[in-house]
Amino acid sequence: MHSKLPNKLSDFEHLTQIRALVLHFPGKYVCLPADKIEMGRNCKIVTEVVQNGNDFTWTQHFPGGRTTTNSFTIGKEADMETMGGRKFKATVKIEGGKIVADFPNYHHTAEISGGKLVEISTSSGVVYKRTSKKIA
Repeated sequence: MHSKLPNKLSDFEHLTQIRALVLHFPGKYVCLPADKIEMGRNCKIVTEVVQNGNDFTWTQHFPGGRTTTNSFTIGKEADMETMGGRKFKATVKIEGGKIVADFPNYHHTAEISGGKLVEISTSSGVVYKRTSKKIA
């Protein structure tokens, strides 16, 4: 009987470790190949912002000549488009000196900090931060 006790404790410890892992692993994960991560790191996107009072035109120029342009007025719903071409409606606001756009499963902020454009996008728990220096 005593010879089985250590195995029981070992089994108990093993189950405790498995339970600890199970508590940390649930969720959705996306796999990005290393070459795609590096390409994104090296991707030079030029963002052009034109402001006239509360009216903005936000254009992003991507390598290869692709361009996305969104025009919006602060506080009014606008038709917009993602970098991937998905169309949506959003009302852009200003909160604490930041431009903020919220729509289903996506939150985007943009601000000028230290003379740089800092954009933070959050989608389904994944956060992407892009910092751009001013060139003109």
